[in-house]
Amino acid sequence: MNKLSSWVGILFLAATTSLLAQAIDPAIAPTAPPNAVPEGTTFLVRLQDKLDTAELHPGQHFKVKLDEDLISANGNAIPRGKKIKGHVSSVEHGLHARLLLSFDEIETNHGWVALIATVTGAPSERGVKAPDSEGEIERKGPSAKHTIEDAAVGAVLGTSVGAAAGGAKGAGTGGAAGVGAGAMASLLANRNLRLEKGTTLEVRLDRALQIPSH
Repeated sequence: MNKLSSWVGILFLAATTSLLAQAIDPAIAPTAPPNAVPEGTTFLVRLQDKLDTAELHPGQHFKVKLDEDLISANGNAIPRGKKIKGHVSSVEHGLHARLLLSFDEIETNHGWVALIATVTGAPSERGVKAPDSEGEIERKGPSAKHTIEDAAVGAVLGTSVGAAAGGAKGAGTGGAAGVGAGAMASLLANRNLRLEKGTTLEVRLDRALQIPSH
């Protein structure tokens, strides 16, 4: 009888340990309901508004449209073209402009449901860095090549203006000023992050998205 009790205790302890491990270990994700699109699913959306860090402020709303179907295990679907509402969580201006977008809800065939997701990329935007772990989009700074090219153009323009004003000496002075003006123009031209209407964004579900059937 004591041996049987011991075995029952061991089995109970093993089951409890397994459940605790699943609760603690983030790698062991719970199975999504059959009417849900699983957590971690990535999909594409298309901006319906222009987002420019020079004009945006936290809390400002924006809209995107689903650019591909979302389908759950049981066949429920949110078809391409459905609307998604979101808001700007934070925005940073300047040479290293940053933008954090949050999603609020997504339209389905049976009303709106909450959407918890993170931007993971902007495939069509070469001047945008891949978002960080929190989904913050950042504008790439001007490359050294870009800055040097702009500085060279500024030097040529400065030399021409200086020569007209004061001969060889003026040309030298104008060229030096032109270098500085060209480099500054490069920096100023890249100080903001702008995502035009129609820009494609890649999004990852941070929580399973349950699709209503009625």
